[in-house]
Amino acid sequence: MKIDSNISAIVTGGASGLGQATAQALAAAGVKVAIFDINEAKGAEVARSIGGLFCKVDINSEDSALAGFAKARAAHGQERILVHCAMTSRRGKTLAFDKAAGKLKRLPTSDYEAGVQGVLIASYRMASLAAEGMSTLEPLEDGERGCITLTSSVAAQDGQIGQVIYASGKAGVNGLVLPMARDLSDLGIRVNSIMPGIFSTPLMLGAAPHVLESLSASVPFPKRLGKPEEYASLALEMARNTYFNGQCVRLDGAIRMAPR
Repeated sequence: MKIDSNISAIVTGGASGLGQATAQALAAAGVKVAIFDINEAKGAEVARSIGGLFCKVDINSEDSALAGFAKARAAHGQERILVHCAMTSRRGKTLAFDKAAGKLKRLPTSDYEAGVQGVLIASYRMASLAAEGMSTLEPLEDGERGCITLTSSVAAQDGQIGQVIYASGKAGVNGLVLPMARDLSDLGIRVNSIMPGIFSTPLMLGAAPHVLESLSASVPFPKRLGKPEEYASLALEMARNTYFNGQCVRLDGAIRMAPR
């Protein structure tokens, strides 16, 4: 896809971290960018800085998502690019010893369900709603109408202790990619995912310095955390390169996560 001012994009989670870097990279390439996020103050600030549009969207709400797509499309036209970075999740072991109760307690099914809602179901929601809109567009070269990039994680393949919700949800995101790409192939809509390793997002940078040093040392090469700009660079290439389709790509400095 030729990336220029004729293209519009939606980036979820664009108020910070990987999403912010992606929104900035797309805007720098001339794309009209709408940011979906629940952080109104930060999202609006980022949108202003890139000449984009902010839409307050809760990815776990169908009505909120529909309203966000409607607002973005009214301002910028139908998007050809969706990069979905936003998520919500929970943490916990399948069985964990509860000191107060003096016994093993099971991770509640309700916690698992809530985590999967925020990772996997939200990914399907945003991708399918974007695809529905993209299907109405006139095709570009090769018959292409749009490109959807989902955010998985290396945890999809290397899930650690306590990540039963997150890791299986992210594995489900990868599981969406090929069948959805095949579902949408006749419409010229591509679907891929990026599996980031340990990245220097605001959440990660809140860890203690010795933890960050240890994490950096665990990466084979380069021995540092990933930069959000590196995620954004790959997301931009996935949009540009029309032969990128049905792929789940690790971006991780060759790390393989230990059990804990």
